[in-house]
Amino acid sequence: MAGNHSAGAPAPRLDGAGIRIAIICARFNDLITSQMLAGVRATLTDLGVAPADVIEEWVPGAYELPLAARWMADRDDVDAVIAIGCVIRGDTPHFDYVAGGAADGLLRASLDTGTPVVFGVLTTETLEQALERSDPQRMDKGGEAALTAVEMVRFVERVAGPMTSDDQTD
Repeated sequence: MAGNHSAGAPAPRLDGAGIRIAIICARFNDLITSQMLAGVRATLTDLGVAPADVIEEWVPGAYELPLAARWMADRDDVDAVIAIGCVIRGDTPHFDYVAGGAADGLLRASLDTGTPVVFGVLTTETLEQALERSDPQRMDKGGEAALTAVEMVRFVERVAGPMTSDDQTD
């Protein structure tokens, strides 16, 4: 899996042991999202996240991801949320509304709760691009989302200490 690390930014050594992850996966474009889910699962396993510490839920499409992510991020038994979806540009502005709404909503869910919510939504021009990005043997954007989730949980722990339910509520 290729990363976007510069020469000055070393890749962190990640250990997912004890981290509790919620995965929200969109059914729309499930040919793509299922491949991404496979990449998430494999990478979480490689990082030591126990299967019992992973919750998987499905929603109709990418536009529904933010609400589901918000609900999961509010749970006491979730340290991070990975939102998986795929929006492929068509001939109408629908792409812009769905992709923009999903991005804005997932960001808001993360900021409002203080729980890392990972944007694992592909926004591509073509099905071929989506297939390449979702394939665990090629670009593996699902695997990258899993790496991001574990890294962000460890970041939060470093700067704020282990999260408790009291930390996530006002």
